Amino acid sequence: MDYFIHESPTKRTVSVPAVVDQDEEAYDSEVWDQFNRRFHEVQSVLDRNRSLIQQVNDNHRSRVADNMVKNAALIREINGNISKVVSLYSDLSSNFSTFFHHHNAGGNAKDGGTKPDK
Repeated sequence: MDYFIHESPTKRTVSVPAVVDQDEEAYDSEVWDQFNRRFHEVQSVLDRNRSLIQQVNDNHRSRVADNMVKNAALIREINGNISKVVSLYSDLSSNFSTFFHHHNAGGNAKDGGTKPDK
């Protein structure tokens, strides 16, 4: 099966060829939608970190004592966001592997890897 990755500066989508079985097609679409939502969530957190890093840099350049104190909280938030991204990617990896393991085994992850009766 061929997969096509389409990228833009802020968005990545993956296209797959149509699946013949309607139940599988609906499930596959649901799974891809879930992956797409997760990638958007990751991108949102990364965009937030970009903004926070800019704030930290601006505060550092200002050399104002109060701004330096604010940086501690900003850096803690950045660190928490990095942990969130790691967790999201870990979940994505696990879900992606499970989906393709079951899909390649002749079914889909929704029904435990067995094809529905036709």
